[in-house]
Amino acid sequence: MKSTSQSVLFSSGHDRVLVIMAKAPRLGSVKTRLAPDLSPAALTAVYRCLLEDTLALARSLRDVEVAIMCPDADVNELAQLAGSEVSVVPQRGEGLAAGLTSVFAHFAGDRPRHTIAFNSDSPHLPHSVLEDAFERLAAHDLVVGPTHDGGYYLVGAKAAHSSLFAGDGMGTSSALERLLSRARLLDLSVAFANPFYDIDVADDLTRLSEELRREPARAPRTAEWLREWEVMRAQLRTGTRGL
Repeated sequence: MKSTSQSVLFSSGHDRVLVIMAKAPRLGSVKTRLAPDLSPAALTAVYRCLLEDTLALARSLRDVEVAIMCPDADVNELAQLAGSEVSVVPQRGEGLAAGLTSVFAHFAGDRPRHTIAFNSDSPHLPHSVLEDAFERLAAHDLVVGPTHDGGYYLVGAKAAHSSLFAGDGMGTSSALERLLSRARLLDLSVAFANPFYDIDVADDLTRLSEELRREPARAPRTAEWLREWEVMRAQLRTGTRGL
């Protein structure tokens, strides 16, 4: 399939690949579940901060190739945001399931590579969680990082399995169980990373804000944005300003 935009692709030769599932930070296209609590401009701003801090987290791992998988139309914008050391790959098809299938077809389809895909809004993940996920993947066919709402923030494999993400339900509370059911059908061994939470609703942002208030260096761009957001929320409650 020929890309309609300029893909930015390269291979570093690493056998460990960390792929961020991302979209370009555009109005109306990111963090839509937060829409009742934030304006469209605020949604775009916080997503950009989350993505930039997630990229910094990914780059902090040694001996790992960092890449972004995204919709075709987002390649150029994300390549400018990510910089020259990150490969940006257009996915085949629409939606998250197609994106994840594309990750392993592209990075582990021709030779075994330890490839992990994870969320673009994950700067709160400890560095050790990603390192541990690679270690667990070395001894299993799959590694999965569960979320508290029945989904997963991370999935890794050493080979491409074309039916692993088939079907719908990626954004539902049964997403993890559906993935594990397909893994069982494929007779794949599964290891688990530590459970974490997604940034989907205002309560998640509040939780992240509390964590980053204690350790802002973990995600400095997001921490700064959240400090401003907390001020605006306080002003909203007193009727002095709206988001």
